[in-house]
Amino acid sequence: MEHRSPDGARCPKCTGGAGQGASAVTPATAGLPDNVAGALAYVTILPAIVFLVVEPFNRKRFVRFHAFQSIFFFIAWTVLGIGMAFLAHIPFLGWATVLLWPLISLALFVILLILALKAYQGQMFKLPVIGDMSEQQAK
Repeated sequence: MEHRSPDGARCPKCTGGAGQGASAVTPATAGLPDNVAGALAYVTILPAIVFLVVEPFNRKRFVRFHAFQSIFFFIAWTVLGIGMAFLAHIPFLGWATVLLWPLISLALFVILLILALKAYQGQMFKLPVIGDMSEQQAK
């Protein structure tokens, strides 16, 4: 319910509307915290690319590191998948790759979850080779 004074002006203390001198729009927050942005970079490759393009995330070393590590990890996962697909067509190796690929994919998914969790905890957890490359790119 909106209250008005006898002269027709709105009451500035009421929630029904903005009074004189009151703002109807609240200021926006600063956005995602760094740890949430770092964790979201591991959801797929798309958020990682967005965080490298959109300000203020592209200026934050922590977010850039996790975005680059996510991109490099997904590239490595894709290259490994393509390599396993080629091996599947080689006689006597095909059955092994068909059996191993689900286990390898599960291990890669668990690593991805660990990376997202470490980023959410505010840690710059580095994978052996990919982490070093990511650290160089994040500078």
